[in-house]
Amino acid sequence: MRGSKKGSVLLVIMALVLSLFLAACSQDTAKESEGGKDTDKNPSNEKQVEITWWNFPNFQALDGEVGKYEKEIIAAFNEKNPDIKVKLEMLTFEGGPEKLNVAIATNTAPDMIYDAPGRIIDWGKKGLLAPLNDMMPDDVKNDISPALMKQSMVGDQVYMYPFNTGPFMMAVNKTLFEDIGELDLLPLDRPDRTWTVAEYEKALHAVKEKAPGIIPSGFYAKSVAGDQGTRGYITNLGTSRFLNEDYSAVAINSESGIKGLEWVVQASRDGLVAPGAASLDAGDHNDLFLQGKMAFAINYSAVLKSLFAPNKTEDFEDVLLPYPTPDGSDPKLEPFLGGLAVFNNDDDKKAEAAKKLVDFIVNDPEWGEKNLIQTGGLSARNSVTGLYEGSEYEYSELARKFITDPPTIADGYAEVRTFWFPELQEAILETKSAKEALDEFAEKSNAAIEKAKAANK
Repeated sequence: MRGSKKGSVLLVIMALVLSLFLAACSQDTAKESEGGKDTDKNPSNEKQVEITWWNFPNFQALDGEVGKYEKEIIAAFNEKNPDIKVKLEMLTFEGGPEKLNVAIATNTAPDMIYDAPGRIIDWGKKGLLAPLNDMMPDDVKNDISPALMKQSMVGDQVYMYPFNTGPFMMAVNKTLFEDIGELDLLPLDRPDRTWTVAEYEKALHAVKEKAPGIIPSGFYAKSVAGDQGTRGYITNLGTSRFLNEDYSAVAINSESGIKGLEWVVQASRDGLVAPGAASLDAGDHNDLFLQGKMAFAINYSAVLKSLFAPNKTEDFEDVLLPYPTPDGSDPKLEPFLGGLAVFNNDDDKKAEAAKKLVDFIVNDPEWGEKNLIQTGGLSARNSVTGLYEGSEYEYSELARKFITDPPTIADGYAEVRTFWFPELQEAILETKSAKEALDEFAEKSNAAIEKAKAANK
């Protein structure tokens, strides 16, 4: 009887195990038939690599919604890379830099960012980024101008994948000059549009006299945003460099640099510059121009022209002009450069996934060119031209020949730029002479450069 009972229990257990096994098999079969286990395009969280992409509004907003275009990029990327989940976070130009500083300080940096060399190269020097050399073979690097590659590297390490570019310069309200009958004062009939400071002054006085309700030109000295505009303006007005050729010291406190800033101070006295420039930031300056209240803007490019277009509240034609120089010689224009970088967060899988997203954004056969056009910029690649129609893009392509090496790759530049605007304010308010302001800027900046060079060794 005992043997019979044991046999019965054993049979029951075997039947239960068999039924559980068959149920599991039927569930697996159902999943596979629905595109699950082996063919599921949405892998389980265990299989997915999740990365974060922080982005400033580098792409034109789609349907007026910031971040909507980026979401379309991610959706298209996931069609080809279903095993990578991308979490997007949009930054503002006002609060984004500080948010990045906090994230880096607390070890919560994103995996990928689309930004500019000023911050990216500083992070590269501090060892915060993953090198991108494996993504940039010689044929790619050789298709990018040395000035742009120089901004993308620290030593022989590539830390930023260059994407969109365009020289920074000025813009003018062409419609205004047509209305006051002074269009011939602008150098638009010259192929390279170069002009002298004296010619520029004549155009400013024409606005003051014939359109008294319009501010002739702009300037700003409230915060670090848009510092390239004030740098380019002053260095060309005086034919000076901002830093010396090896980036080891400030050069703008030279006699020619001082003359450039003195011109701005005098123009402010003469009512040729927006009043209260010491308390205006780059955004305030842009708004005055886009509202048709100011004739010249000092911080423009083909990229910004495109990005600013939705913000224009007056219907006028804005055209690009190089900064004037004392003798009308070729200007030195800093290049706008946007590019993508990958943070080194001690996770190889995330770094490789982020590199795939970088490659998709820049090089995908369908989306690469589409993404570039959405920035409104020229390609960083010399071989990619003719993406747009219109004289202003043609001129921007031509003005590439004026591109010079920017100071943004100097050791300690992130700190150097913080000293610039306070000294500009002092000069504009005339609490210091132009020489005193630039000498103090040089003293503080040279110390910061030396300190950073020592720390980066």
